[in-house]
Amino acid sequence: MTDRVYPSSKPTANGGAAAAPAASPAAVTTAGTTANPPSTKPQPRQPYRPKPQYHNRRHRRSSRNLCCCCCFWSFLILIALALLAAIAGAAVYILYRPHRPEFTLTSVRIAKFNLTTTADFSTSHLTTLFNLTLTSENPNNHLTFSYDPFNLVLSTTRDVQVANGSIPAFTSATKNSTFFRSVLSTSQDLDVESVKSLRSDLRKQSGVALKLQVDTEVKVSMGKLRSKKVGIRVTCEGIKGVVPKGKTPSVASVSNAKCNVDLRIKIWKWTF
Repeated sequence: MTDRVYPSSKPTANGGAAAAPAASPAAVTTAGTTANPPSTKPQPRQPYRPKPQYHNRRHRRSSRNLCCCCCFWSFLILIALALLAAIAGAAVYILYRPHRPEFTLTSVRIAKFNLTTTADFSTSHLTTLFNLTLTSENPNNHLTFSYDPFNLVLSTTRDVQVANGSIPAFTSATKNSTFFRSVLSTSQDLDVESVKSLRSDLRKQSGVALKLQVDTEVKVSMGKLRSKKVGIRVTCEGIKGVVPKGKTPSVASVSNAKCNVDLRIKIWKWTF
């Protein structure tokens, strides 16, 4: 009995059986293993680069320009205000010719000047009594001065306070002179340094060198115009006093006394 071979019943696309391609030696693998696909390396990521924002730059430039314009106009306004103030001040000076008030120390009498120390030198006490006459003069033709109460302090040139007093408020009219008589006194304990300084001055044959300091505030009136209060300080130096003997007061020398008037302008916490 013979075997017969029948052809395959599945036709190929070209009408015949497709021949299998011969396997290359590189594609042949051993039994039980599969071929590895070729490895692919991942591509490195590109670094992030933000795109320039042209809109923000324009906004910043416009803000800077606006700030520069504001500073420029503010500077111009300040210059204009300063110029107007200078013109107004010059006009007032030309029209009114303002002058500072003048003060003169007419006389100083020392009725009491006692410095006592305890036996153990632990405490030193000072008791004084002064009578002085002060003259205030207004040399202006169009200005009136309205003074607040005066605060008077009499001390040595080494700033040891020996007496204090006050003068009531008053108004000094144009071309007017006002005389004041005031009593200055003290009764206080002194520290060691003040006692040493005061005893050294009392030993001088020419007398104790004293100075008078007067502080007050004043308003200036020019017709219907009135200024705000301005502080002034009057300092009179060149006073020579001798301690009285007994109950007879001694007269201090004021022939060389000169009084200077300074404005005391206060800005916030500072006084100039």
